[in-house]
Amino acid sequence: MSIPKPTAGELELLQALWPLGAATAKQVHEAMLADKPDLAYGTVLRLMQIMHTKGILTRDESQRSHIYAPAQAKHTLQSSLLKDLMQKAFAGSAKALVLAALRNGISKKERAEIEKLLKDDQQ
Repeated sequence: MSIPKPTAGELELLQALWPLGAATAKQVHEAMLADKPDLAYGTVLRLMQIMHTKGILTRDESQRSHIYAPAQAKHTLQSSLLKDLMQKAFAGSAKALVLAALRNGISKKERAEIEKLLKDDQQ
C-alpha cells in the first residue's frame, strides 16, 4: 500500500512529530505551539486521526493516551516528495531542481556545506 502525499498542514505536523519519534496528540500540540500559539489541541488531535486513517501515521492504542508515530522516516518521505517535485516541475532534471534551489538564495554556511559535500563525493 502506498502512503498518500501529506498536505501542507500534515507536513507541518510531521515536522513537529519527527524529532519526538512517537508522541501523544498533547505532546505534538505542545511542540507546535511555539510556531502557532493559537493552534487548538482539538485541531491537532483531529488532524492526527485523519493522518492515521490515511496511513501517514501509525497509532499505538495499548495505553489510555494513544501514541502516534510517522509511518515513514523523514528522509524517506522527503526523497519521495523531491522525486515527485523533480518530475512535475523540472521535467525530471535533478540539475534544474538544484540550480533553482541555489538561485533562490542560500547562506554562506549552506554554500560551504554543499561545496564540502561535493568535494567529499568526488574523492
